[in-house]
Amino acid sequence: MFELPDATLALRETALDFAAARIAPHAQAWDEARHLPVDVLREAAALGMAGLYVREESGGSGLSRLDAAVVFEALATGCPAISAFLSIHNMVAWMIDRFGDDAQRAGQLPSLLSMERIASYCLTEPGAGSDAAALSTRAARDNQGFVLDGTKQFISGAGVSDLYLTMARTGGAGAGGVSALLVAKDTPGLSFGANEKKMGWNAQPTRQVIFQGARVPAEALLGEEGHGFRYAMAGLDGGRLNIAACSLGGAQRALDIAAAYVKERRAFGRAIMDFQATQFRLADMATELEVSRTFLWRAAAKLDAKAPDATRFCAMAKRHVTDACHRVADEALQLLGGYGYLADYGIEKLVRDLRVHRILEGTNEIMRVIIARGM
Repeated sequence: MFELPDATLALRETALDFAAARIAPHAQAWDEARHLPVDVLREAAALGMAGLYVREESGGSGLSRLDAAVVFEALATGCPAISAFLSIHNMVAWMIDRFGDDAQRAGQLPSLLSMERIASYCLTEPGAGSDAAALSTRAARDNQGFVLDGTKQFISGAGVSDLYLTMARTGGAGAGGVSALLVAKDTPGLSFGANEKKMGWNAQPTRQVIFQGARVPAEALLGEEGHGFRYAMAGLDGGRLNIAACSLGGAQRALDIAAAYVKERRAFGRAIMDFQATQFRLADMATELEVSRTFLWRAAAKLDAKAPDATRFCAMAKRHVTDACHRVADEALQLLGGYGYLADYGIEKLVRDLRVHRILEGTNEIMRVIIARGM
């Protein structure tokens, strides 16, 4: 119950080694250049990290949600923004595997699992964020398929990704009128807004995805018409665990940097690690991370077991872990004083990256709504 299996521990070591060798040394430069390292993502895909919980018979790694949480935490020690982007791609691949037909799995998954093609998830709109069921992007059916009109907002990977899993209204108002469609980047009528200037997550592009008479064939419909909102919410249960895991990895990295710094930094003739105030702060930070990690694993186990309260536990984990880990990263910055505010030490980037985790995949206020409803 409290120890990871040997196979999961081996996965974690592989992900930690990859993060240390291929992500961490470049994370600051990618952030400054606003560069998405597609070549490095494809290296991760070669290790099976682009389809962690896609079934083995579909070409994926066939791992559990607990395994995936451990992997995303480990990757985030290198860069939370890169790990989070990979988690979004995994979510789309899983949704195609889970809700698609045989032709869609055969046609889409091989290139997604190698990350020869990259996928984005398109739910949020300028006027439909937390109230996602109020989305207005419309997919009008005709005898050739669907014609999409509308705009999606805050889409990670927009302009770079090759496939856009898009929630659009094919019926009446409310959640029951929403369907999921697979839209290729080269679809006529599909365009992108400017790359947003953001506080963090600069290593991945964020743009609007704009549909203006964008025509897709009938085969673009994922699953059943009118079931798209249910599919979107199912994807978000796992997405919330993943983003919590990315917060854990980033906060752990911040704590590690701070712990090393206080051993070396001297004040008033002593290493500041020797002051009890410093020790107590580090002790509280380490405890926050262990509590968060243990609960995240429990929520992931609930989702793996398809427990009836899994959605509530995923919301609890997302709310608690992302809040706690942002606090830990901010405390780590404080321990470094003025040096923490400098880019050279890497903590200010972690604080910036982790801040958005309390907003995306459903704001932490919406997580409280889900938890309260479950109660």
